[in-house]
Amino acid sequence: MSSMKLQSIIYAVTVAVMASCSGGNASTDNNSAKPVKIDTVRLSEANTVLQFPGKVKAAEDANLSFKVAGRIKKIYVDEGSVVHKGQLLAELDDTDYRIQLDATEAEYAQVKAQAERVIALYNDNGTTPNDYDKAVYGLKQITAKLQAHREQLGYTKIYAPFAGKVQSKLFNDHETVAAGMPILMMIGGGQPEVEIFLPASDYLRRDRLTQYSCTFDIMPGVKYPLTVKHVAPQANANQLYAMRLRIAAPAGTVMPVPGMSTMVTAAVGGGDDKTVSLVVPSGAVLNADGREWVMVVDAKRGTVSRREVKLVQLLSNESSIVASSALNVGDIVVASGTRSLHDGDEITIVNEFTNTNVGGLL
Repeated sequence: MSSMKLQSIIYAVTVAVMASCSGGNASTDNNSAKPVKIDTVRLSEANTVLQFPGKVKAAEDANLSFKVAGRIKKIYVDEGSVVHKGQLLAELDDTDYRIQLDATEAEYAQVKAQAERVIALYNDNGTTPNDYDKAVYGLKQITAKLQAHREQLGYTKIYAPFAGKVQSKLFNDHETVAAGMPILMMIGGGQPEVEIFLPASDYLRRDRLTQYSCTFDIMPGVKYPLTVKHVAPQANANQLYAMRLRIAAPAGTVMPVPGMSTMVTAAVGGGDDKTVSLVVPSGAVLNADGREWVMVVDAKRGTVSRREVKLVQLLSNESSIVASSALNVGDIVVASGTRSLHDGDEITIVNEFTNTNVGGLL
């Protein structure tokens, strides 16, 4: 909105307000009308943008390890190897685990045969309930032991949990490792994602953040649209909340790869489809009854009415971004003196109009 147009609007409102207050007893009206300064509601533009540093991450990543200890027999992949889901990546020397399983299988066969004889005798009333219980529990115990040793033998192999690439190889063949010690690091081959961290203030208003995108220094002029995948429900040690966003590569561009640094931009909206982000003077926003309000000027009546808003962001130029479905671009609001006003109060405007004071803000 041009400065001349803004000056004309405010001048017209001032004349209308003064005219509406000119009838009747002059002294009485002047005493009841409250002096205020006014300003015009503007549409929020560049000031609604927030930026967060981020990093491209693989959609899936995993540190792969053996669930049991032992000496590495063979690692079948190297760093950078492309693997498919279920592919054998590494295995331990399983000699000791096979011997253990063989012994348990033999023990299982013996206990099972004995238990079956006792159970058969019990069914024919040939033994006591105590002997029957011992046989049943003994069979359950050896069955569980056999299952555990079979699983331990299976734990001597590592298979790819998803398709992707081997990022790091941390051990070599013939080295001895403990259970749970990372052997390989894998990243998925799917669409990469961007990870950013939100401070608590932005986390609380995350439902008002929209239109995510990211840019890269090595690809100037290219903007990658982002969609939110998930937000961590709990802060990390630095009191920041991790957010993951999916990347969509515009036509004719290359997809960023994991490890690249980026800058993520998000627009601050009003929180629902009916609200619009607007700019008003900071002095226009009144906090009362646990909510936020502005006073809108009725030029014909020379009065004000209260409209509810949501304070979105304080700006450095003594303005504020608010969201409201009850406020429109071009509305005239009280910029100073709001705290002393109530619905229906009569006002008189004290803005001075000069070529250097467009809008009467001083």
